[in-house]
Amino acid sequence: MNHPSAIKRDQARLRACPTGLDPHRMPKHIAVIMDGNGRWAKAKGLPRIMGHRAGVEALKRTLRLCSDWGIGALTVYAFSTENWSRPGDEVKFLMALFERVLQRELQSLQEEKVRIRFLGDLEGLPRRLQGLIAEATELTAMNTGIHFNVCTNYGGRRELVLAAQKLAERSAKGDLDPALIDEDLFAAELFTASDVDPDLLIRTSGEMRVSNFLLWQLAYAEIHICDILWPDFDATALRESLADYQSRCRRFGGLDPVPSDYSES
Repeated sequence: MNHPSAIKRDQARLRACPTGLDPHRMPKHIAVIMDGNGRWAKAKGLPRIMGHRAGVEALKRTLRLCSDWGIGALTVYAFSTENWSRPGDEVKFLMALFERVLQRELQSLQEEKVRIRFLGDLEGLPRRLQGLIAEATELTAMNTGIHFNVCTNYGGRRELVLAAQKLAERSAKGDLDPALIDEDLFAAELFTASDVDPDLLIRTSGEMRVSNFLLWQLAYAEIHICDILWPDFDATALRESLADYQSRCRRFGGLDPVPSDYSES
């Protein structure tokens, strides 16, 4: 029997679902490549940092909408391992921005029952940011709302290498028979191990590549590319992304459509 609070959440989700979308066929997990902050700022004659600030507001909107519309998990690409090659001033600003936003928004995330995690090589981040990340992760770990994953200093190939190294170490110690390594064991070593794989990948700004993002987890994700620059991504854009997703026939390599409640994990 469903818990009364769960029933209330489901009822609220059904009421909040936009017209034209089937609330029973929403993706369980959305991944987003938030692209276009710099181009947005340039088009307005603003410094690139203003684009990143506007991008934070777009992210807050998207997280709240996903939560309201019944999406179970949202994973965003915030800072890649390749982003360190950007100008030093911009990288420094981004690290400071992460700190300020996390400090400012942590209480509201807690109040809204959001579980936040940061995925990536966190040891490569500034120490102060690492401390804030640890605090936010611990504080929200038991929250029952949307799972919000922020990929920071993240690279898909690096994630796969780290997973392979962990399995190799277990095998070298005699704790794991290499012949027993399968997809489930491998997936359990990934940063996203506690979440189902994304059903939908959204990339803004019109770029058509995955850019070293969730290379394992996106194996069966539907991909939606939109020309909108990330700071302009809003409820209409998200609704269109979801409508596109719901128009797809998901067969996972078979001949017949797979039920909407199917989960890969």
